[in-house]
Amino acid sequence: MPEVDVYGTVQPHALLRQHIDYGHWYDRQKVTLKEIRSCQYVACMNPMVGSFTVNPRLQRHFTVFAFNFPSLDALTTIYGQIFSFHLQQQAFCPSVLKTGPSLIQATIAFHQMMAESFVPTAVKFHYIFNLRDLSNIFQGILFASPECLKCPEDLMRLWLHESSRVYGDKLIDTNDCDLFQRKMVEAAHKYFKGAEDSTLLRQPLIYCHFASGEEDPRYMPVTDWEGLKAVLREMVDNYNELHSAMHLVLFEDAMRHVCRISRILRTPQGHALLVGVGGSGKQSLSRLAAYICSLEVFQITLTEGYGTQELRVDLANLYVRTGAKNMPTVFLLTDAHVLDESFLVLINDLLASGDIPDLFNDEDTDKIVSGVRNEVRGIGMVDSRENCWAFFLARVQLQLKVVFCFSPVGPTLRGRARKFPAIVNCTAIDWFHAWPQEALVSVSRSFTEDIEGIEPQHKDSIGLFMAHVHTSVREMSACFYQNERRYSYTTPKSFLEQISLFKSLLKKKREEVHQKKEHLSNGIQKLQTTASQVGNLKARLASQEAELQLRNHDAETLITKIRLQTEKVSREKAIADAEERKVATIQTEVSQKQRECEADLLKAEPALVAATAALNTLNRVNLTELKAFPNPPNAVTNVTAAVMVLLAPRGRVPKDRSWKAARIFMGKVDDFLQALINYDKEHIPENCLKVVNEQYLKDPEFNPNLIRTKSFAAAGLCAWVINIIKFYEVYCDVEPKRQALAQTNLDLAAATEKLEAIRKKLVDLDQNLSRLTASFEKATAEKVRCQEEVNQTNKTIDLANRLVSELESEKIRWGQSIKSFETQEKTLCGDVLLTAAFVSYIGSFTRQYRQELVDCKWVPFLRQKVSIPITEGLDLIAMLTDDATMATWNNEGLPNDRMSTENAAILTHCERWPLMIDPQQQGIKWIKNKYGPDLKVTHLGQKGFLNAIEAALAFGDVILIENLKETVDPVLGPLLGRNTIKKGKYIKIGDKECEFNKNFRLILHTKLANPHYKPELQAQTTLLNFTVTEDGLEAQLLAEVVSVERPDLEKLKLALTKHQNDFKIELTQLENDLLLRLSAAEGSFLDDTDLVERLETTKATAAEIEHKVIQARENERKINETRECYRPVAARASLLYFVINDLRKINPIYQFSLKAFNTLFHRAIEQADKVEDTQDRICILIESITHATFLYASQALFEKDKLTFLSQMTFQILLRRNEIDPLELDFLLRFTVEHTHSSPVDFLTTQSWSAVKAVALMEEFRGLDRDVEGSAKQWRKWVESECPEKEKLPQEWKKKSLIQKLIILRAVRPDRMAYALRNFVEEKLGAKYVERTRLDLGKACEESSPATPVFFILSPGVDALKDLEVLGKRLGFTIDSGKFHNVSLGQGQELVAEMALEKAATGGHWVILQNIHLVAKWLGTLEKLLEKFSQGSHRDYRVFMSAEAAPSPHEHIIPQGLLENSIKITNEPPTGMLASLHAALCNFDQDTLEMCSKDQEFKSILFSLCYFHACVSGRLRFGPQGWSRSYPFNPGDLTICANILYNYLEASPNVPWEDLRYLFGEIMYGGHITDAWDRKLCQVYLEEFMNPSLIEDELMLAPGFAAPPYLDYFGYHQYIEDKLPPESPALYGLHPNAEIEFLTVTSNTLFRTLLEMQPRNAVSSEERGQSAEDKVKNVLDDILERLPEEFNMAEIMQKNPNRSPYVLVCFQECERMNVLIREIRVSLQQLDLGLKGELTLSPDVEAQLCALSYDRVPDTWNKLAYPSTYGLAQWFNDLLLRCRELDTWTQDLTLPAVVWLSGFFNPQSFLTAIMQTMARKNEWPLDRMCLTVDVTKKTKEDYGHPPREGAYLHGLHLEGARWDIQSGALAEARLKELTSTMPVIFAKAITVDRQETKHTYECPVYKTKERGHTYVWTFRLKSKDRPAGWVLAGVALLLEA
Repeated sequence: MPEVDVYGTVQPHALLRQHIDYGHWYDRQKVTLKEIRSCQYVACMNPMVGSFTVNPRLQRHFTVFAFNFPSLDALTTIYGQIFSFHLQQQAFCPSVLKTGPSLIQATIAFHQMMAESFVPTAVKFHYIFNLRDLSNIFQGILFASPECLKCPEDLMRLWLHESSRVYGDKLIDTNDCDLFQRKMVEAAHKYFKGAEDSTLLRQPLIYCHFASGEEDPRYMPVTDWEGLKAVLREMVDNYNELHSAMHLVLFEDAMRHVCRISRILRTPQGHALLVGVGGSGKQSLSRLAAYICSLEVFQITLTEGYGTQELRVDLANLYVRTGAKNMPTVFLLTDAHVLDESFLVLINDLLASGDIPDLFNDEDTDKIVSGVRNEVRGIGMVDSRENCWAFFLARVQLQLKVVFCFSPVGPTLRGRARKFPAIVNCTAIDWFHAWPQEALVSVSRSFTEDIEGIEPQHKDSIGLFMAHVHTSVREMSACFYQNERRYSYTTPKSFLEQISLFKSLLKKKREEVHQKKEHLSNGIQKLQTTASQVGNLKARLASQEAELQLRNHDAETLITKIRLQTEKVSREKAIADAEERKVATIQTEVSQKQRECEADLLKAEPALVAATAALNTLNRVNLTELKAFPNPPNAVTNVTAAVMVLLAPRGRVPKDRSWKAARIFMGKVDDFLQALINYDKEHIPENCLKVVNEQYLKDPEFNPNLIRTKSFAAAGLCAWVINIIKFYEVYCDVEPKRQALAQTNLDLAAATEKLEAIRKKLVDLDQNLSRLTASFEKATAEKVRCQEEVNQTNKTIDLANRLVSELESEKIRWGQSIKSFETQEKTLCGDVLLTAAFVSYIGSFTRQYRQELVDCKWVPFLRQKVSIPITEGLDLIAMLTDDATMATWNNEGLPNDRMSTENAAILTHCERWPLMIDPQQQGIKWIKNKYGPDLKVTHLGQKGFLNAIEAALAFGDVILIENLKETVDPVLGPLLGRNTIKKGKYIKIGDKECEFNKNFRLILHTKLANPHYKPELQAQTTLLNFTVTEDGLEAQLLAEVVSVERPDLEKLKLALTKHQNDFKIELTQLENDLLLRLSAAEGSFLDDTDLVERLETTKATAAEIEHKVIQARENERKINETRECYRPVAARASLLYFVINDLRKINPIYQFSLKAFNTLFHRAIEQADKVEDTQDRICILIESITHATFLYASQALFEKDKLTFLSQMTFQILLRRNEIDPLELDFLLRFTVEHTHSSPVDFLTTQSWSAVKAVALMEEFRGLDRDVEGSAKQWRKWVESECPEKEKLPQEWKKKSLIQKLIILRAVRPDRMAYALRNFVEEKLGAKYVERTRLDLGKACEESSPATPVFFILSPGVDALKDLEVLGKRLGFTIDSGKFHNVSLGQGQELVAEMALEKAATGGHWVILQNIHLVAKWLGTLEKLLEKFSQGSHRDYRVFMSAEAAPSPHEHIIPQGLLENSIKITNEPPTGMLASLHAALCNFDQDTLEMCSKDQEFKSILFSLCYFHACVSGRLRFGPQGWSRSYPFNPGDLTICANILYNYLEASPNVPWEDLRYLFGEIMYGGHITDAWDRKLCQVYLEEFMNPSLIEDELMLAPGFAAPPYLDYFGYHQYIEDKLPPESPALYGLHPNAEIEFLTVTSNTLFRTLLEMQPRNAVSSEERGQSAEDKVKNVLDDILERLPEEFNMAEIMQKNPNRSPYVLVCFQECERMNVLIREIRVSLQQLDLGLKGELTLSPDVEAQLCALSYDRVPDTWNKLAYPSTYGLAQWFNDLLLRCRELDTWTQDLTLPAVVWLSGFFNPQSFLTAIMQTMARKNEWPLDRMCLTVDVTKKTKEDYGHPPREGAYLHGLHLEGARWDIQSGALAEARLKELTSTMPVIFAKAITVDRQETKHTYECPVYKTKERGHTYVWTFRLKSKDRPAGWVLAGVALLLEA
């Protein structure tokens, strides 16, 4: 059902009704009327979900049918038919057929049991069971074939399986699952004969389509786990071959889920909703199941800007794929894919009907329809458009399966299920439970199975330990949330990561240890061999010397041979040179001749080309045409004749060259053509040539151009003849030259050949010579080598002797190291196990939780529960890194506390990407230094950030994504999960496949202090909590303070630390290098001089370093002694930082960065007084830092939070000094009072006495209750004194410590606690901490910088701009000069602000951005802009911002970055008369006082005006008793009044009192006032403070404070300091009681806040008590049981025909009560049904549930009820009293004797009825009448019947005064009595003129103490005092005390 809007209408219903009633709608786009005709409605509704309201005006148009759940008979018939048909259709055995009826009975009964036993609640919202579930069970049973069901037992097990799937898989916790199992077994026993437990409980109970392998999909039972595992294993392998690999562990739970999902996917229209925390394997198992069922998997690819439109496109493609192309597909949708809830609107339609409106446009629809048309015809349907479309949709529903993978964390899923019911209704739910212990153990076992070298008994232990770690972290996370409100999750994925880390770490460590051991063994072995080698070396030396002589002789012989050979070579070379010159001459001649020939040939070339061209013109056609000429002209016959001559065989010229002969000659045209082409043009016989030349060529007609006119072919032949002859003639000239050339070439070849022979001989000689030379060189080298060997051996002998003696000590050390490595190998497995757990899980916890997990949970488990040996006192950091690396980190700026080192070690070793929670930015600083310029830094949403990530991925860079919020762009999902594709080479980001470099590293970072990351993200990353720790900060600050105080020391210390770090690094490097060289050296390494020398250097360096280290340690000890003196300073500063850091718990706007605190710390040190003595200096420093922090923080705090901060600071300092007992402090803050005791003394209320009893239970306070009772007089005096906190406690108790005095005071006078705490702080820390500080904006401005803006936290009635403008004017920054930009933010102002900032940053101007809280969406941009301009801007550039604090923490929107880095200033009216009065005066100066000519009058009235201003603003804190409504009075009102005063005094001779009072009270201040009583109060103030006696007499502004005499400006300030009485309500004209309630509330709030700020310890489960639902159920049952029936109005109205005003009032009240009772009953019944699970909880019902659990009256009741301030219990009792009162009245409708005025919904109506009755009786006009009241001395019981006229009223209470019964007048209230009950009041009506006004006070009557809008009437009460006093005291009558 649609949502009901705030006006109570259901908009879709209203539209329907409009159409049904009027037949039309309005088209809002075209603004026209749309008539809709011929349209009928069929409506259905589910009365269980959504809203339950249908407008009766709509319902009247419908005939309503109720569809109840089908009866038992109907169900039996329906499902009996379906089942028996299936059994008969296939050949099932008869015994199975017989079991059918009992199966149907069992199913139906079991369904009813489920609906009754498992009811939906807020958490189990999906426990809704309907006919769909019944059908699903039978759907599953129908999968079975006769092979599956051989006997009734099989059928029973199948029924058990289907019931478990349909019902059991929905259940969310183990309790429900166990109950379900029990119920199911009971049902089986009941309905199936002879059901054996062995059959029922036999595991595995799984049926699936692949039980007997993939090739034969039949629904069969799984016989054993191993068989199933083998099948699935094979499937996974097959899957991995085709897709990116999934490394699945098939433990039992996983196999179950695969079978469940595949069963759902096999079901027609089977959609699955898989619910489990991220990392439970939902997606992987779905992919596998889809693969098994031969379905493709489709997932949407998230890209930047993906929205509903893109989703529609994807869905349309899916529809086409499944409906048109008939490809079965699974649509896998995860939480990350639902970027916008509106996506689910489409998905909901898809699930519910398969039809998504407007998914396709007409064109696409036509395409689809035509695509499926043939198939529609094929199944014998008419191929109409509708049928085709229906066919298409039906096939989509059949082939498209949706699988949701959602997380149950948070309310998201519940909200979605409510808004989109199809998600639950149209899917089969499979709830992924947290992995059970067995699963954890079996998974770890299966993973560690293949690790070599672990003893079998340890493998089980490893599994047990890993499971223990996982569960212990889960428990610790709950505790962590409970105490710290921080979220940490464990998911199955994090467990798998732990295992993989263990494996990789173990392998790495093993290799490391093995390698080190090997290096050392090698080293020792090499040393041992060295010593034994010296003797051999000497023998070798002798043989080397003999060899040397031999080599010398060989060299001499070779020299002689070489000389002879050289001479021979020279001779041969001379002969070769002569021959070469000869050849060169011939070559020149040849080339000359060749050039000539070529030139001549070139001349012949054109003729040949022309001849060929001529031939090309000929073809068969034109030749045939020529041949066909019968009698051609002469020219043509000449041509043919010439051709015949040329072609004459062997040069015989034919005699007959006639045309006839020619035609015969041409014969076959093709052959003739070929003869022409192949003509031998180089050899034309002489006689042929002659004939042609003489007979034809000379003929002028023998010209191709002429002949062409006669025949085309003849012309071609003519051209050919001419050119062939031309060619031949040139050729004949060239021929002799060519022959001569050929002869010359022959000569050249002969000469060359001769030359080659000579050269070859020469080469042989040369080679011979080279061979000899090489032999000579070799001999020489051998000689040199031998010489060197001799030298080397000498040297080696010397080296060996040196080496052995040098490394003797190393040998011993290495021997010990080897032993330690051997023991380490034994414990390595245990050590690595612990380390892997540490790295995987510990990062998100803070120090104490880490210690507890490791030392109290894990190590004991390893030692006691399982038998894995671990190193004694193992340091986990040492397992991960070494001193040298840690030293490097510290040099890079990592804080050197334990926590930071742990974080760094985890960050460098974790396999999941690290996510740093780093609010103080210390971690990021280290990362940036560590990776330096190679680090790529980006943040989400930055322009091109995806490109940056892609580039880093490809190049293998380290990329840091900084300043993450709580969610990460889903596009990065695959990257975070490291889901690589293509064998790990690529990763998909959006729709791009990015190359994945193995060296790539991603580091995520957030500035949020306490982010809530979803389990999915926590599973993908390693959370690292870099939040600074107190000891870590202390160490850093110690360094800072020493560097300022003793720079010499700190410099030395830094240098020492750096040297020591460098020494550690160098030593490690040297030793590693030495061992590496030793082990790498092959055979004897004594020949490697370099190595031996390096060994010596190493040894020497090591010795030198050892010496330096000892020296450094000594120096360090001395330095540390001196540094330690300064530790108290650092400790105090660290403590203070954490106190101010905790202020964000009070209000998220109070955020302070460590950077700002550091600056403050340094400033405080600089400003502290310099003294010689160190101890004195330290005390001064501590004080200076404490006070500076106090000032810095308190300027940012609202007045109400300052005392909280002060108290917290003081308590923490005293706890650190051990000056207070933590238990006493805890008691003071909690103040748990468990039992109620009635008070034996009248000066203590029951509440106070119960508190005293609770205090007396503590050891230090034993006997307190007895003393108070025994010495009541002394205690009364103390308790009732005005300021008990300043008095001494009675008796012995006066000796108690201050904190103990606070405890006693809180018990008896909680209202004085605020004052008491202030005194406590003053006593402990000094008076300056409780003095009022005046904000100095100039100072704040000095402390600001371009990077540090000033942030004004606004309060009503305060203008930050004014002070800033004044300051700007003083410093030359004004709007007129263009150096001051004022931007008031709101819609569309963002651009203006951006431009102003840019301009200011470059020009050095000031910018104030006002009300930045109004532009929530732009604040992120603002933060980035400020960051951008903070560097490199003009040094005068400053930014000021202002914003209001959010009303509640979850509405807080201002980014942490903006708040942390700025100087925060709360701009709030001062509190307390002293501060307010000073502040009011500060708006003026001496010049103001002197500006008026009526000097005395002006000064006196101005001071009185300031007092008036302080009063009106100060009264606000007294709540409704101060002002009925809240008003924003501000200093502007005061300054304007001062101007008016000046103008009027200057203009008038006398003081115009009346005018001034009117202007001030009605216009300036009165302009704010909306309530008549408040306006009256304002007038009275002015009448009291501004009258002639101000100048003429001494006017008392307040008791004990007279208007001052005539003074100057500073004189007035001094007068206030000296003469103003201490703060009390009397200063405002109020009674001291006025502040009791407000102070009590304030003090309770203060202590509650302080308690929340204390470090929490776990609340044990007993304390938590019953669940909220149970509590609400009890309240609900109680109310419903006691709720009276509605009044029967018809019956009541018949009782009395008289309709007097009183009777009408009675009727109205009854009707109103009926409406309220009806609402209470209906809403509670709905809530009850909701709790039982018969209704889905709507938001309204949830709000009601919440209200009842917090003892609040639900809003829906409040709207229909009367104003009230009571809690639920008291409110309901009050309601019952009202009903009883009405019940009594309605018995006979006569006016009750005394009317309970408070019991009316509308008391005004009754009071008006009194006047109406009188007016009718006396016929007076009603508008001339009024009520007069007479307060009697009697109580209600004293009256038996009503008065004759008027009425007796009771139930009124007086606030601000009391009624004195004796004198019958108003009197001063008693102390601590907040309201006093009035006696019965007699009210009657009189005419206005008879009203008595003398000695009366017009007292307003209100319904509740909230006053304001609850005003009822005005009663005039007798008063002996002036009414003004009562007005100022805020005296009023209340109907509800």
